[in-house]
Amino acid sequence: MKNSRILSWIVFIAVILIFGISWIIKGSHADNSITQAFLATLAAFLTLSILSFLYKDNPYYKFAEHLFVGVSAAYWMSVGFWSTFVGNLLPRISPTLCNYFGVPYKGFDIFFFVPLILGVFLLMRLSANAGWLSRWSLAFIVGTTAGLNLIRYLRSDFISQVSNTFIPLVTDWKGVGPFFSHLSLSASGQFAMSLSNWIIFIGVFCGLIYFFFSKEHKGAFGFASRAGIWVLMITFGASFGYTVMGRVSLLVGRLTFLFHDWLGLVK
Repeated sequence: MKNSRILSWIVFIAVILIFGISWIIKGSHADNSITQAFLATLAAFLTLSILSFLYKDNPYYKFAEHLFVGVSAAYWMSVGFWSTFVGNLLPRISPTLCNYFGVPYKGFDIFFFVPLILGVFLLMRLSANAGWLSRWSLAFIVGTTAGLNLIRYLRSDFISQVSNTFIPLVTDWKGVGPFFSHLSLSASGQFAMSLSNWIIFIGVFCGLIYFFFSKEHKGAFGFASRAGIWVLMITFGASFGYTVMGRVSLLVGRLTFLFHDWLGLVK
């Protein structure tokens, strides 16, 4: 406990010192310099608090985590209130409330009482006696979301991908042309397109064979199955690498803020 208090005081003093240094770097006589330095130091403190979890779990990380969750919840609650309740619901229910909030009245529609009632039921979750009413709202939300996403994902992730594999293995000959300027119209371009289509066809075929377990994977069937493993691993690796690159770009953004915007060490 004593060591934790000492560490807390050290961190507090370090933040104060860095705040002063940041204020001096930004120019102590400039307009709003102390405000900018304070906001930059606060943002840097929260950033370093989150990154401190890489060392071990600590109170600073918990504080930043709880602050992020609380601010995010309050922000999305505010967005939902003004965009959904005030922007969509009130213009179809009450002209008086529309005038109060300054939104145009679009005419009365009795069907908009359905989401209003479901929204009230959802708030009943806070009550111990009437909490069971929120199950109707949750069931409606889960059911409609599952139904809508089923159609959307079926079209985008299944039907579209299956239809995109229906490609010609040999493309039509369209004459000879310069490779770099007219790739799709040149002989070399036609060969490249045919080769790409063959790679897609073989990759899909071998990947499907890997998941076919009714026949023992031996001989040519086993060779195709092992090729399917390579296709799957390359796909997973490329997807993982793409995700990591996105996360690294976020890290680079925070490091740029720390060393450029906050400390001014990088010009």
